[in-house]
Amino acid sequence: MHGISGFHAHVYFDADTVGKAREICEQARDLFEIDMGRVHEKAVGPHPRWSCQLAFRPDKFGPVISWLSLHRDGLTVFAHPETGDVLADHRDHAIWMGEMLELNLDVLT
Repeated sequence: MHGISGFHAHVYFDADTVGKAREICEQARDLFEIDMGRVHEKAVGPHPRWSCQLAFRPDKFGPVISWLSLHRDGLTVFAHPETGDVLADHRDHAIWMGEMLELNLDVLT
């Protein structure tokens, strides 16, 4: 079993909700002092929709995920641990808030 070195939460959005997603991610970044990635207005990696990544340490998991569950404003959030096994992290250890989407796992193998 791998240890967890961190977590990623990916906030999914589209052209109509990009502003909402940016605001949610910026609020989470500032409130919890976590890393916010670029706001991708295209599908990247295994993600089937436009997304923005939030990265945080394991000790921030409870507060960040709890906050996102109450403030995602209808957007889908996909979260996963960082264990060193990228495929398992995305496929087997996934946490979904909102719609469960099919990831493009082929890019991870």
